[in-house]
Amino acid sequence: MWDSVEHDFEKIVGSFHDLISKTSGSRKGNALCNVKRVRDLGDDLVLVPERYDPRRASLTKAGNGTRIGDVADVLGLMVNPKRRESSTQFLVLDTSDAREGVLVCRKTPVSEIGSTKKLVKPGCVLISRLRPYLRQVALADDEICGWNKDVQALCSSEFFALRSIDDDSISFLVPFLLSKPVQTVLAASQEGGHHPRFGQDTLLDLAIPEVLMERRQDDSARVEEAVAMFRRYERLTKGLVEDATDAFALTYAGGTDPPESPNVQQENAASHSATLPAR
Repeated sequence: MWDSVEHDFEKIVGSFHDLISKTSGSRKGNALCNVKRVRDLGDDLVLVPERYDPRRASLTKAGNGTRIGDVADVLGLMVNPKRRESSTQFLVLDTSDAREGVLVCRKTPVSEIGSTKKLVKPGCVLISRLRPYLRQVALADDEICGWNKDVQALCSSEFFALRSIDDDSISFLVPFLLSKPVQTVLAASQEGGHHPRFGQDTLLDLAIPEVLMERRQDDSARVEEAVAMFRRYERLTKGLVEDATDAFALTYAGGTDPPESPNVQQENAASHSATLPAR
């Protein structure tokens, strides 16, 4: 139906831009809009206004620079609950478990999963495609995702699990993905009303500044050490909570003060020597 008016398309576009130029002078900022021919619409280009926010392309025009897709790809291995081995145990990561660069979870492995999940490998960088403003980005560290060879780490299908295309660490992508310019692009790229998401191509096309590529090894080491320090904090806090619980029991039972737990003693010693590697 719309193809029949293609001969008037240029007039329509001209009138549209005239209207924008007349109204933009009386308002703060500029209108964010693009005009697309209907014939150009398809699986990757649908008639949703959010797709035409020009800010989405601000970090995807890398020219000869490095893209995320040049250093990482998206792990696509899926686990179907109906086709799994009955003896397999799973550690399932939800989007709410990823917060500001780390996985915050202490879950018990399960033998049943309700829906198809993605397989996660240690060293992957997870980023949720759903509501990017929640900043659900995290490094899948070995302590969470590789602590037991008999337990498979899985994540929600809302995650993109980035893995290195070679043996070099991609941990440096964690702060990159949380940076304000990247977050702005992801916010402008999300589609949908109730469940806004951004696409895989948007993620893989993000351009990485040259200076970050030069610091890739050092920044990756710093991210990994920071996550290791967070794990030590978790263990120390867990021990202190257990001591506090014991203290209540002993107090009301009329006993003596509980001894410091071995875990807390070990973590106290380790915390004094824990420092981030120098830049």
